[in-house]
Amino acid sequence: LAIEEMLPPPPPVIPPNVVPQKVVNRQPMVRRGLASKGQSIQLLTNHFKVSVGRTDGYFFHYSVTIKYEDDTVVDAKGVGRKILDKVQETYRAELDGKAFAYDGEKSLFTIGALPGNKLDFTVILDDDSSNRGNRRGSPDADDPGSDRKRTRRLSRSKTYKVAINFATKIPMQAIANALRGQDSEQFQEAVRVLDIVLRQIAAKKGCLLVRQSFFHDDFRQFVDIGGGVVGCRGFHSSFRATQGGLSLNMDVSTTMIVKPGPVVDFLLMNQRVDNPSQIDWMKAKRTLKNLRIKATNTNREYKIIGLSDQICKRQMFKMKQKREGGHEGEEIELTVYDYFVQKLNMPLRFSGDYPCINVGKTNRPTYIPIELCSLVSLQRYTKALSNVQRASLVEKSRQKPQERMSALKQALNGSDYDKDPILRSSGISITREFTPIPGRILAAPKLRVGGEDFFPRNGRWNFNQKRLIEPIKLERWAVVNFSAPRDMRRLCNDLMRCAQMKGISMKQPHAMVDENLQSKRRPASVRVHDMFELLKSKLPGAPQFILCILPDRKNSDIYGPWKCKILAECGIVTQCIAPPPFVKDQYLTNLILKINAKLGGINSLLTIEHSPSIPLVSRVPTLLVGMDVSHGSAGRSDLPSIAAVVSSRRWPYISQYRAAVRTQSPKLEIIDSLYKKVSDTEDEGIFRELLVDFYASSGQRKPDQIIIFRDGVSESQFSQVLNIELEQIMEACKLLDATWSPKFTVVVAQKNHHTKLFQANSPDNVPPGTVVDSVICHPRNNDFYMCAHAGMIGTTRPTHYQVIYDEIGFSPDDLQELVHCLSYVYQRSTTAISVVAPVCYAHLAAAQMGQFIKFDEVSERSSSHGGGGGGSTSTGGVSVPQLPRLHKNVSSSMFFC
Repeated sequence: LAIEEMLPPPPPVIPPNVVPQKVVNRQPMVRRGLASKGQSIQLLTNHFKVSVGRTDGYFFHYSVTIKYEDDTVVDAKGVGRKILDKVQETYRAELDGKAFAYDGEKSLFTIGALPGNKLDFTVILDDDSSNRGNRRGSPDADDPGSDRKRTRRLSRSKTYKVAINFATKIPMQAIANALRGQDSEQFQEAVRVLDIVLRQIAAKKGCLLVRQSFFHDDFRQFVDIGGGVVGCRGFHSSFRATQGGLSLNMDVSTTMIVKPGPVVDFLLMNQRVDNPSQIDWMKAKRTLKNLRIKATNTNREYKIIGLSDQICKRQMFKMKQKREGGHEGEEIELTVYDYFVQKLNMPLRFSGDYPCINVGKTNRPTYIPIELCSLVSLQRYTKALSNVQRASLVEKSRQKPQERMSALKQALNGSDYDKDPILRSSGISITREFTPIPGRILAAPKLRVGGEDFFPRNGRWNFNQKRLIEPIKLERWAVVNFSAPRDMRRLCNDLMRCAQMKGISMKQPHAMVDENLQSKRRPASVRVHDMFELLKSKLPGAPQFILCILPDRKNSDIYGPWKCKILAECGIVTQCIAPPPFVKDQYLTNLILKINAKLGGINSLLTIEHSPSIPLVSRVPTLLVGMDVSHGSAGRSDLPSIAAVVSSRRWPYISQYRAAVRTQSPKLEIIDSLYKKVSDTEDEGIFRELLVDFYASSGQRKPDQIIIFRDGVSESQFSQVLNIELEQIMEACKLLDATWSPKFTVVVAQKNHHTKLFQANSPDNVPPGTVVDSVICHPRNNDFYMCAHAGMIGTTRPTHYQVIYDEIGFSPDDLQELVHCLSYVYQRSTTAISVVAPVCYAHLAAAQMGQFIKFDEVSERSSSHGGGGGGSTSTGGVSVPQLPRLHKNVSSSMFFC
């Protein structure tokens, strides 16, 4: 009995209806070998070799807690580095004179241990940027009262209590292990320490830090992109484990900052007005909040809390009158304007008629006239850029290969990395030379257009005197014009002429409809409704296609509502254009390519696709998939993310695709709607839809192989792609047919990285088809870099492909050839593209359907869409408005092309 009492209780009985959950733990695959096809080329890359002089020591990690005297925890951002610098300066002996790397928040690292596991320090810092005043509504907390008070305020200081506690130690040996292919969390932590050292070096130079990039306050690196926004050029730096050893990847980087200078000037540019009297001050209040300014009357920095309720000439505040002997007298009330002009004798040119800047608190404001305020430099601009600003940023940020190499060399030479005590103690030294690497140039695949086969030259081709391989017949179509000043009749005649040259049979449009003048000023949704009703009245029945002429090339508010109406409600293929005043044949040809692809035609094919003889893909039914998730605009974390999955159809072709698009929780990168089981036989997920379409379009055959190209995920999310997304896809296949078990290959395509390739013996960009799978690639993982396209401007950015799963059994050569070929099947252009077409199409589909609903104005109407999956879903308690589903007439079309 005594023994039985000592035993633990028996496990609970599992109810009979509980199905055990299968635990999956797939890991990214290991490299199987190197490819060999292609012509050799000598390259340089912006990876700089790092020598690691010692592997026997440890990085010691300490957690840092900073509190005020009353034990309130301090938000270390901004002030943390100053406080820790003061600790190091004041208590150098108690810290054994050790240098440390501090991340600016809660982590500190040293080489070797500090004298104790728990250390407590107290430091006093002058509070230079205090906004506190003790006069209600005072225009500036640092101006009189009295001379005695001024002295007391300026010398105000704060006491901080700093606790440094040992957390763990990280062996330097982890770096050497990772270079042998033994990746580990300890290696990631060790590299994080080195990255923090680089950030600390930049912080000490007064740089703006944005993740692993840093930006100097140097006006020569600023480019004005309009609207009060400046592109600031800086540098990215990060340590990476490669086959060639540890390397420092350094690249030119650009971030957006608020244009420094007078606040009024910024507001005029931001709101695009000419006079302060035209400024929308409510909008200005939202724009300025939390930005930092320097006041000319005190020469000190403050954070903007808001604006005054009244203009400067009417905004009252109370202050105590001075009496003889410096004593306080009775309290008087006066305006901010009178205080500055009469009391401080500071003439104000125009501030009197506009609100003041509040740098105090909401309940204890401190007002400064707006003309005395200037925005300080290096303040990030985090709102979404307009299309015009984005285009300007891209254009002004471009650098030719030699310019980029020169900038990087200069930055590395001026970095002072070799003087840093932490790097020197850990035996880290960084070479100043670009790493030479071997590359290969893959031959361009042969294309078939009409009845002719030809090789593209330099990643480009044209349709001059050539017919499309599968041209459509367009018998019923119409044109609508939303008040664009264009000659519709002439445009249609030119379009039909060009279409006929490409083999398309295109009759005269059934109707050409101009928008009623009275509709022009109505809301976009009303204009779309009115236009469609007007069009219906002029047509005998539904057309195959509608050409829509928009007045604005960028940011037309008609675009989203029109696409939603025509594609989701009506099921008609449509193409929106904003043609230039003089339309050239090249413009018309590009338009014809889109129209033909949208209506089910094919513009060109790979010759090996037509044969068919694509290695492994043509052998058995194979489904190609592209997956991407796009997120809300910058600064809006509440907008739903949009997941798009495109899939190939009509196997053995790999040039035709269709798309399925869903919304999901904001900022969620992993797609959660691939599999949605609603009964033992029903699945409302994305993948079932794609599988059914492949079966119907490919001769009643299910795919034996599924190749997935996933865009937009980082290395830390690979396991989620394999264990969540791939698992959903496998479950969708099983529910469709329990006896069917296709093989999978999963390839991640990454564009958002900082590796660049340069020709060793030429100032030009690397040629199209350049591929690298050694030296700078991962010591263990199966990855390669490819530049499939011809870089005509700037410096070519290769796509980094990471093969994380491969049941099909591709050889390195065959997979790289397939990826290269998939850059030549993009139906809307006559050039090779930088990333495989399925990924590009997924991005287009997400972007287009994302405009169906104005999510920043989400209202009850998002739940009123019927007939195809509208409404809202709830994920984790958050309601996510759903996109209207496409009409069945266009759901399998390349509407996104």
